[in-house]
Amino acid sequence: MDTVLPSTPIIVAAAVALFLGVFGGLMTPIGEWYRDLRKPALQPPDWLFGPAWTIILGLAAWSAVIAWNAAPDRTARISVVTLFATNAVLHALWSPLFFRARRPDWALIEVVFLWASLVALVVGLWPISSFASLLIVPYLLWVSFAAWLNSAIVRLNRPFD
Repeated sequence: MDTVLPSTPIIVAAAVALFLGVFGGLMTPIGEWYRDLRKPALQPPDWLFGPAWTIILGLAAWSAVIAWNAAPDRTARISVVTLFATNAVLHALWSPLFFRARRPDWALIEVVFLWASLVALVVGLWPISSFASLLIVPYLLWVSFAAWLNSAIVRLNRPFD
C-alpha cells in the first residue's frame, strides 16, 4: 500500500464520485409516474437535487482522500476503503429501487442501510481524521431528509405493486 502514487487516491475518489453522480442521474427518470406521486409540502424542487448531490459527492470524495492520507497504517486504509465502498454500493442502489423499479417502499427499506453506512463513516473516520468525518455530515443530513421524504411519499401513495 505504501507504493500508491500520491495522486491515486484523488483520481479514485473523483472517479467514484463522478460514477455515482452520473449513475444516479441515469437511474432517476423524472417522468409521468414520478410527477403523479403525491409529495409532502417540504419536497424540494426537482432542479435542486442535482446540485445538492454534486456538492455532497464532492465532499465525500474530499473526505475519502483526507482519510486515506491520514490513515496511519494499512489496516486503517482498508477500513477507509471498506467504509466508502459499502456506502457507494448502498448509494447506487437507492435510485434504481425508487425510480426504475417504481418501489418507493423498497427504497425506504434500503435508505435505512444507506443512512447506517453514513453513520458508520462518520464514526469510523473520526479517529483517523475528524475533518474527514465532518465532511460526511452534510451527506448524512441530506440522506436523513431524503429518508423522511421517501417515507412521506410511501405514506401518501401506498400501496405499491
